[in-house]
Amino acid sequence: MRIAIYVDVQNIYYTTRQRFSRQFNYRQFWQDITYQGDIVIANAYAIARNDDQQIKFQDALRHIGFNVKLKPFIQRSDGSAKGDWDVGIAIDVIDGAAEVDKVILLSGDGDFDLLLKHIKHKHAVETQVVSVEDLTARSLIDATDVFTAISEQQLL
Repeated sequence: MRIAIYVDVQNIYYTTRQRFSRQFNYRQFWQDITYQGDIVIANAYAIARNDDQQIKFQDALRHIGFNVKLKPFIQRSDGSAKGDWDVGIAIDVIDGAAEVDKVILLSGDGDFDLLLKHIKHKHAVETQVVSVEDLTARSLIDATDVFTAISEQQLL
């Protein structure tokens, strides 16, 4: 089975921190997925904040096998921040779905429900969502073939 993985890094970071006060174990996740098939696409979408801890984390993701895509962190004059990868993730998932048998999305963002429905219909791929269950949109859970709730065993 050919597998594509797409990680909404900010979503996973904040939801695991909010729910468990811990971080997701990407290395263990990668090892678990390799038992299902060949990982042919693995993208992690993050925000470039240029602090040492973020750079180390991004380097660790690369070492595991992820292609890390960075978007600049934008601080608005009103103090709010912007750094959203939803459109970039959607484009990559649509492009990659034709090359794989299974798409795994790590995010709880309900905006991706239409995306999963689209690729299942157009490419007949299996879909899986991995996220913190009580912080995942019901529409996303309903749209995927397999929902995997992040548990304590998947954390650092």
